[in-house]
Amino acid sequence: MPPAPEKLPALVAMSPEHWPQLFPADVRRRLEQFALVDPADPVDRFDDPRVVDRLAEAEVLITGWGCPVVDRQILEAAPKLRAVLHAAGSVKGHLSREVWERGIVVSSAAAANGVPVAEFTLGTILLAGKGAFDLRERYRREQSFELGYIHPDVGNNGRTVGLIGASRIGRQVLDLLRPFGFRVQVYDPYAGNLDVPTVDLGTLLSTSDIVSVHAPLTAETHHLLGRSELALLRDGATLINTARGQLIDTGALTAELVSGRITAVLDVTEPEPLPSGSPLFQLPNAFVTPHIAGSHGNELARLGLCVADELGRLVAGEPLRFGVGVADLDRGA
Repeated sequence: MPPAPEKLPALVAMSPEHWPQLFPADVRRRLEQFALVDPADPVDRFDDPRVVDRLAEAEVLITGWGCPVVDRQILEAAPKLRAVLHAAGSVKGHLSREVWERGIVVSSAAAANGVPVAEFTLGTILLAGKGAFDLRERYRREQSFELGYIHPDVGNNGRTVGLIGASRIGRQVLDLLRPFGFRVQVYDPYAGNLDVPTVDLGTLLSTSDIVSVHAPLTAETHHLLGRSELALLRDGATLINTARGQLIDTGALTAELVSGRITAVLDVTEPEPLPSGSPLFQLPNAFVTPHIAGSHGNELARLGLCVADELGRLVAGEPLRFGVGVADLDRGA
């Protein structure tokens, strides 16, 4: 019989309410094959005296939403720490660069979190191609319809979809689109070789029927789509944003939507949440959802399983599958 795998002392650092959703019983059993954890007591602060001894012994931090910032002071209190495994997406908000400087390996469940975002995006692209967002409003307004009038300008066969950003999620969306009859093009100056056409941003905006945003938020991409860029969109185009609200100038987008020229599907906005009375809540061509594309409900267990599997690789001495390098802080979401 092979020996039981080593179990590493681990500290769970996240909002306590997220722990049971990320690690339901079956996923927790998988995690506990490799980690010594206290599942009843995840922490969301490091300055609690009860945490000091646990932090000093921890070899692994299992983090999630609500994790406190891990900076030099915390690292000095955790001399045995060798890995941070994040059961969510970006690690920018809670890990300082000192983590990597100390040689601690970092992993993120961003790929798992991207699955429902890509699924949500596929669904909205298909609905946009059918004219569902506009025709729903027309049907509600007129309370009658004739099929003949919707035939000429709707349908997904041959539609051109432009993806802004060949990020992890952008590539997942690209894969999901393959079975359908879309023409797909991508704008991403750092994409490398793709098996679909890559074009400049202006070309993508002016030649796509549906544009979906998947770029990371960096200093370069803040308000990537401003007044002049949005003006390039075709009349009747649909703009989808499931990435970050700050990628689009909200004022410029609102002006375009007020004109009735385009439709927008916005799961993220700037600011977030939108202020009470925002025109985006009332405009018939703005379909706004409350940041639901990412993992929610039973989808969260996928993130916990990703962390459990990464912990298994760590114990086995194997490379992490979803490792995050310090360079990713500058170019990632």
